[in-house]
Amino acid sequence: MKSYKENYELFRQKAKELVSKMTLEEAASQLRYDAPAIERLGIPAYNWWNEALHGVARAGTATMFPQAIAMAATFDENSVAKMAEIIADEARAKYNEQSKKGDRDIYKGLTFWAPNINIFRDPRWGRGHETYGEDPFLTSRLGVAYIKALQGDGEYMKAAACAKHYAVHSGPEALRHEFDAKASPRDMWDTYLPAFEACVKEGGVEAVMGAYNRTNGEPCCGSKTLIQEILVKKWGFKGHFVSDCWAIRDFHTRHMVTKTAPESAALALKNGCDINCGVTYLHLMQAYEEGLVTEEQIRAAAIRAFTTRFKLGLFDENCEYNKIPYEVNDSKEHNEASLEMSRKSLVLLKNNGILPLKKENIKTIGVIGPNANNIGALVGNYFGTASRYTTNLMGIQDMAWQEGIRVLYSEGCHLFSDRTSNLAWANDRLAEAVTVAEKSDVVILCLGLDATVEGEEGDTGNSFAAGDKVSLEFPQSQQILLKAVIETGKPVILVNNTGSAMDLRFADKHCDAIIQAWYSGAHGGKALAELIFGKFSPSGRLPVTFYEKTEDLPAFEDYSMENRTYRYFKGIPLYPFGFGLSYTNFEYSDLKLPSKTIGISDDLELEVKIKNTGNFDGEEVVQIYVKDLQSNHPLPIHSLCGFKRIFLAKGEEKAVSFKIPSKCFEVVDENGNRFVEPGEFKIYAGPSQPDSRSTELSGKKCLEAIFEIK
Repeated sequence: MKSYKENYELFRQKAKELVSKMTLEEAASQLRYDAPAIERLGIPAYNWWNEALHGVARAGTATMFPQAIAMAATFDENSVAKMAEIIADEARAKYNEQSKKGDRDIYKGLTFWAPNINIFRDPRWGRGHETYGEDPFLTSRLGVAYIKALQGDGEYMKAAACAKHYAVHSGPEALRHEFDAKASPRDMWDTYLPAFEACVKEGGVEAVMGAYNRTNGEPCCGSKTLIQEILVKKWGFKGHFVSDCWAIRDFHTRHMVTKTAPESAALALKNGCDINCGVTYLHLMQAYEEGLVTEEQIRAAAIRAFTTRFKLGLFDENCEYNKIPYEVNDSKEHNEASLEMSRKSLVLLKNNGILPLKKENIKTIGVIGPNANNIGALVGNYFGTASRYTTNLMGIQDMAWQEGIRVLYSEGCHLFSDRTSNLAWANDRLAEAVTVAEKSDVVILCLGLDATVEGEEGDTGNSFAAGDKVSLEFPQSQQILLKAVIETGKPVILVNNTGSAMDLRFADKHCDAIIQAWYSGAHGGKALAELIFGKFSPSGRLPVTFYEKTEDLPAFEDYSMENRTYRYFKGIPLYPFGFGLSYTNFEYSDLKLPSKTIGISDDLELEVKIKNTGNFDGEEVVQIYVKDLQSNHPLPIHSLCGFKRIFLAKGEEKAVSFKIPSKCFEVVDENGNRFVEPGEFKIYAGPSQPDSRSTELSGKKCLEAIFEIK
């Protein structure tokens, strides 16, 4: 049996034959995201718009995983792939029942607009938590893992993935409909494009979605450079291209690159945008009548769209996935996988020894804060409906009560307003919070944000910044609460549920422990409680840099990578990319390179030993970084080029091997040309970056070795 990839030409021919039977108007109608039925040809209605960033979204009950940024913190391709496979199974289970009942509404199809593989270059961007962080290599590996698992390798495609938002897109949200993201050729090919290239060439992603903004003058959803020259010609993309929602309308209303809706539709279609999320392609026939597009261009787009539908087996009643039963949705096994992802994603940033809590010393725990019992702190955005949620408070209560420990609770403050009740005085929960702290042996303070504050423009209550953060500081209400609780003198464990980096300087100085919990999934509170009480050792790593303060950041609108992310930041971060503490201790030794000289197109093989010398069984994220020692071209300080998550029982030792792809040794010149230069390179292996701050925080220095490329 051939896979759907091997049968591409067959599916394309079927699509071509079907489209040839349509009138031109019918073919044009199929390029809308809400494609209508063509009953005379036996074609049912199909809605292309579906979401699955961290679980099947917006279509009723489904297993809900932690947000994408939390998945990135696992540094675990296998966990991401397992999640994507679960999404595909649940998607088919739901689709099978919905389509039987004639429900072909929005969010009910099998074309998922995920993953978001934009580079999270600035922590103020509200949508950054939809991404896999700031590093092109990590983003590439997790993106490819997601796509391959979601799409499967069967006779038909199980579900279709979509890499978005192509290609240079990361805020500001308020300006996205009119903004021109200007990036140098070097930054394009060094930072912004590699993950998309990997998703196309390695992942075989079925769809690519354009961004709202312009990139270097061209609107992304109608860019000849991005779509025709790079995506299709350079990378050989054979799937379909979809616009972001109502982005093509922006061509004539905001970007002003066209004057009318038919002109905008024509610009997008001619440059390769097949599916319009929005209404501008309602003007395609007018564009045709005005001579702006040809019949061939309309039919070519329709053929690409129907090739995807044939790949999915939507016209075959014997498709292998039609038998997936509804009962696989939201199953016990799937929810256990979500919980495990939550556990792996938690990052311990500080611990003075208070964690794990020693139950014999504690009679009362105070749980305080606006994110203690906030479901929003679990879900992030683009989420589905979980059948059960365990908030931070619930998880801690469940575990503490089992140990005979009393739990006191206070909301403490509103998430961002100065009062929780409109008629109350300002800081109306502060006295209660201080009382709870005073009467507790330890305080677990749950601060942070949720998607009503940091998120997508139009989806948040944050109208003052359109979903972006103005600064890295906590809202004023939370700053007041944090200081008041600290002033009680009680030990404080800070739990930070955010999708991005925050200014944690005050907390780092005054709190006994800090846990970065992200938007932690439906079972995030259970995972958090297990970590606090020592049921497992934390193993998450930061996929983004936590800067000390907002002033460390370049202008938000500046898309140059200079002084951005760990690869180019010249200052000292508060918590570096790749950092995370453990309850146990891992020792690295014997970094070996079988050959210290390789050819210009060769991969580099290496091996390193890791031993768990602590008192906990645990998982460790082994990280490999590379630095070019001789190139005259501008270079990153160092770059991630390999990672593996391993489990070691206490006392256990393993040798871990890596094969580092030759492309990790490429330099990028000012014209965007990528190539490997002969010369000396340094390779690092350890639990973190080889930077001084990571060494200071962890007490560990990376192993290093020199090799030469000839």
